[in-house]
Amino acid sequence: MNKISEKAELGQGVTVGQFTIIEDGVETGDNVIIGNNVVIYEDTKIGNNVRIDDNTVIGKPAMKMQPARGADVEVGNNIMIGSNVVIYEGAKIGNNLRIDDNTVIGKEPMENLLSRADEKTTCTVGDGCLIGANVVIYAGCQVARQCLVADQASIREDVEVGERTSIGRGTAIEDSCKIGSRCELETNVYITAYSEIEDSCFIAPGVNTSYDKLEGRKDPRYDNFKGVTIKEGGIVGTGATILPGRIIKEDGFVAAGSVVTKNVESKKIVAGTPAKEFGDVEDR
Repeated sequence: MNKISEKAELGQGVTVGQFTIIEDGVETGDNVIIGNNVVIYEDTKIGNNVRIDDNTVIGKPAMKMQPARGADVEVGNNIMIGSNVVIYEGAKIGNNLRIDDNTVIGKEPMENLLSRADEKTTCTVGDGCLIGANVVIYAGCQVARQCLVADQASIREDVEVGERTSIGRGTAIEDSCKIGSRCELETNVYITAYSEIEDSCFIAPGVNTSYDKLEGRKDPRYDNFKGVTIKEGGIVGTGATILPGRIIKEDGFVAAGSVVTKNVESKKIVAGTPAKEFGDVEDR
């Protein structure tokens, strides 16, 4: 048995499965397929040719004791949304994209669990993106068009991801980062908070970064957080570690397994533990 509000406006050719709830003010376009046990919260807007699989929730209020309501969700045209997906209030989902099973879009940071709703509600996923299974993209995150976010990746709040960038399986991008366009972050990369990766960078599997120079000592550490910077065209090899505040300049190359304790100059290769200058990068 379904519960569909009389104030909802469903387009032509819309099919709805069993035990689905569609609240006041929901609007859908034409040819929308809604599965079983789906919940669509008030004021959500859904475009044409959208498939929403079983047990998905769209427009869910933030996980707070006093959640805000009425921050509507926009879902574009030509979209496939898998089973058990949760899209939180305020999310903006573009056109021609896919979101796989068990993914969460627009999650509020856990430290705000008991707080009142704040302004960090908008999460944007651009046109043509592919979002894998078991991905978590937090509120305040902006993912530009034609990005790939592979299975089990996590992108924290206040992160910007440029267009045509690939985020590999199991990769974690912490809060307050900026990732450029046409970058490749491979499997199990860890990008620490307050980092910036410019356009056309390549980060190989298993790379680690850090922002805490004081290694957890409490008193002065919060004033000294500093992420890493990788300038345009920078390359970091498999399993390398970059320490807080270090800069890899344009077309710099960090060899696999290196530990970067100093800045890497433009078009230079560094290798070793600690990393030392090894040679020049050939023109590419």
